[in-house]
Amino acid sequence: MLGANKWSGLGLSLLSEQKSRSISAENPTGAKGGGAMADPLADGPARELGRGWKCRPLINVAPGQVVDVADIIGPGMVQSVWITGSISRDFILRIYWDGQEHASVETPLPDFFAMPWSDIGTNIFAGPHTQVNSLPVVVNPNRGLNCFWEMPFRRRCRITLENRSPKGMGTIYYQVNYCLGPVPEDAAYFHAQFRRVNPLPYLQPYTIVDAIKGWGHYVGTSMGWGINNNNWWGEGEIKFYIDGDQEFPTICGTGTEDYFGGAYDWDVEGKYITYTTPYLGMHQVVRPDGHYRAQHRHAMYRWHIMDPIRFEQDFRVTIQALGWRSEGRFLPGQHDICSVAYWYQTLPTSPFPQFPTRDQLEII
Repeated sequence: MLGANKWSGLGLSLLSEQKSRSISAENPTGAKGGGAMADPLADGPARELGRGWKCRPLINVAPGQVVDVADIIGPGMVQSVWITGSISRDFILRIYWDGQEHASVETPLPDFFAMPWSDIGTNIFAGPHTQVNSLPVVVNPNRGLNCFWEMPFRRRCRITLENRSPKGMGTIYYQVNYCLGPVPEDAAYFHAQFRRVNPLPYLQPYTIVDAIKGWGHYVGTSMGWGINNNNWWGEGEIKFYIDGDQEFPTICGTGTEDYFGGAYDWDVEGKYITYTTPYLGMHQVVRPDGHYRAQHRHAMYRWHIMDPIRFEQDFRVTIQALGWRSEGRFLPGQHDICSVAYWYQTLPTSPFPQFPTRDQLEII
């Protein structure tokens, strides 16, 4: 096949037999020649223009409803996703591969795009804009959530959104861009898993992901960290346990801000300095009561695109919550911590842990 294994921009000049398709509210099946066919609503803004004039740019998701955003018969690959509208933790994103009953991606919608504090009034959706400018995830003004993770599948891709609000109708605009064509034998399946612990028990490391079984590689971490004590909080080490590691990991970091590409507390002249780059960032700080004070919150990401962490049998990741006491000793933290782990692996996979309830996701 011409350029059969060239899924991305690395082979832009190569011809290919892959078929480009896109699913949106204007073409919900992605059918060839199937876009912009909706009739205008009698009282809609296109009522005087007729078909083809932006008659169905969005969908409404009722309280408690689960909608199929995309249901694609493969083989093929999802290449990018854009979504906006009612963005909050009431919306749960799930992706299922090749007919597997349990999801391989399960996360609140904003957290998948490295925006864990979406329900706080000082963030992008209800106040000052916070941008993410990375390679696989981009958040642009205003509420434009973009994903560029490669997501190959062989038989079927199903993407759903659940509205867990008890009373709020949700409005969603979306575009799922994909291609149909051969998938290389060595292509693995994309996974993303959300977790949250609030508060973290004393002297207990936070688990980003565990119980991964199979062959694959870890490609990223996004985190939200709500601090429940004063002083610097980010001395904790991240640890990657690979293929049978027990008490001690194969890969160990040196500190929380170090893992996310920063240094020395992200502190320049007494201020946190935010940044967003292709592979890593600390892109949001919510400061309800000042620098180094309790209740401030951070959003961070680290993409292992240039340095994926390989495993062949099993894999888990933890990070310590560790700060400073005033007399110069470490202080184990009891913080509000959430994360999304991103990785590729072979199927079948085990079901994820039970997903948090709506109350357990609430940001207080």
